Amino acid sequence: MRRRTTLVRTLTGATVAATALTGALVAGAGPASAQLAATGDAAASSGVTAADTTAAAGGSTVVVMFAQGTDGAAAVSAAKAAGGTVVSVDRKLGYAVVRTSDTAFAAKVSTAAGVQGAARDRVIGRAPKDRRADVERLAPDASAKAGAAEAPPAAPAEPLANRQWDMRQIGATPQGSYAVNRGSKKVLVGIIDTGVDGTHPDIAPNFDAKRSVNFVTDNPVIDGPCEFASCKDPNNWDDDGHGTHVASTIAAPINGLGIAGVAPDVSIVNIRAGQDSGYFFLQPTLEALEYAGDIGVDVVNMSFYTDPWLYNCLANPADSPAERTEQRVVRELTQRAASYAMNHGVTPIAAEGNEATDLGHPTVDDTSPDFPADAAKTRTIDNSCITVPTETRGVIAVSSTGISKRKAYYSNYGLEQTEVAAPGGDVYDTPDNTRDIRDAVLAAMPAAIAKASGQLDDQGVPKPGSSIVQDCEKGVCAYYQYLQGTSMAAPHAVGVAALLIARHGHADGHGGWTADPRKVTQLLYRSSVPQACPEPRLFHYDRITPAGPVVTADHLCQGGVNFNGFYGHGIVNAYEAVAGRN
Repeated sequence: MRRRTTLVRTLTGATVAATALTGALVAGAGPASAQLAATGDAAASSGVTAADTTAAAGGSTVVVMFAQGTDGAAAVSAAKAAGGTVVSVDRKLGYAVVRTSDTAFAAKVSTAAGVQGAARDRVIGRAPKDRRADVERLAPDASAKAGAAEAPPAAPAEPLANRQWDMRQIGATPQGSYAVNRGSKKVLVGIIDTGVDGTHPDIAPNFDAKRSVNFVTDNPVIDGPCEFASCKDPNNWDDDGHGTHVASTIAAPINGLGIAGVAPDVSIVNIRAGQDSGYFFLQPTLEALEYAGDIGVDVVNMSFYTDPWLYNCLANPADSPAERTEQRVVRELTQRAASYAMNHGVTPIAAEGNEATDLGHPTVDDTSPDFPADAAKTRTIDNSCITVPTETRGVIAVSSTGISKRKAYYSNYGLEQTEVAAPGGDVYDTPDNTRDIRDAVLAAMPAAIAKASGQLDDQGVPKPGSSIVQDCEKGVCAYYQYLQGTSMAAPHAVGVAALLIARHGHADGHGGWTADPRKVTQLLYRSSVPQACPEPRLFHYDRITPAGPVVTADHLCQGGVNFNGFYGHGIVNAYEAVAGRN
């Protein structure tokens, strides 16, 4: 576990204070041999030789996208002619990964025959400095009190169930969905995130180690010292905690320890695509979606956006031609990957983002590109610019609610973008607008991260006001942490989707279970509980921060009761999914 300040850039676009990092960034893509095996391309047929692979030891990598309808031969030749070393070829999605030391390579090859565009996969530079206060990670709160977030435990319930206001909001309780349908081990849920701690005692019973995989290699420049000699973490490892929290919300088992997830009997597959530092680069996200489709995953959780652009525009005047091409490649290849996954039975669900922005009417992006350091510029943007994968076609976007069911203060929204809402937490959703950490979402936390947080005493017990909770039952102890964000909302929707798949799916012929993503999407809409816009529709948020100042904001909710920009089709509901008329 890192003994450093952690940089977290998962979906929020915000960071925890980052360690100053220097040096050139050359984060490793997955091994070429593994990539070739996964795509079914032999070196000879792809044009990649052993010498090429050996030569690909230095430089940065570029994703070269093949023109639609081509086999990639022309693009591979063009990449070599431009001086690049082809590391791997993926003919299913139509791209090649090329290593080069030429900083102008992407611009050169983008105009070649058979090439639709090229984008930097690993950006040369340094990690950016902290630019804003973090939304998800919550500092200890000495004033935290037992309040509305807690309720008397109901038997039979998990020991920390009284803290799970989020599960009560969606009917995932012993008297609700748990009594009807808890899911099935045959339903595979993919966690495309920073990793999953498969050894956590409240995740391990549902963790599918055989199918779990890691598509990233730690890079000391942005991730800190490697924990393993290969810099490749095991498939049950999470140095960030984000992916573990997500997995726990979806499928923590009912086992007499800690909490229970939305679908406590489904299987969790770690499909890691995020760096320890929280960055999600293009190639691993493509690999993750393709892998999910290939192995029979039924639904994936994507609580991130693909770096380095928060908004990917096609022709923004503030961007250079190379930057425009890069954003086009990110959009198109992500769409190809999402479509591939959906065509193979995967329902993709993503967090909507924590920038408190109406995605239907964005105006300014001052955070992109977020890599390398100091590269961000202020761009005037509009609705033609999209966040990926949240606004990728076919992906279900989820906004966040607080304990009162109001839209969380930080949650993005939009009449065109929001499809469903789910509890993600809002520590200011309190009667007096003051912060209460218990109004965030509680879920599993890797023990190593808890111990390195400074929030435990010498006996390993959380200090008063800590954002960490410990539960020990029958000699087994586990840690849990409070987080908030649309990253926490999306897994509630994923869990409900998993329940719908368990109820309405069918055998896939390979010992697993499957359901058409289009059907799952419609069932998710129909089982959600409609939530009307607030009145007045221009909702006013007040937040009294720990330092004292009042922070205000106004968000406009558009649409009717059955569909609107804050809640989409409504707040997801586990009980309606398993017992309702859908």
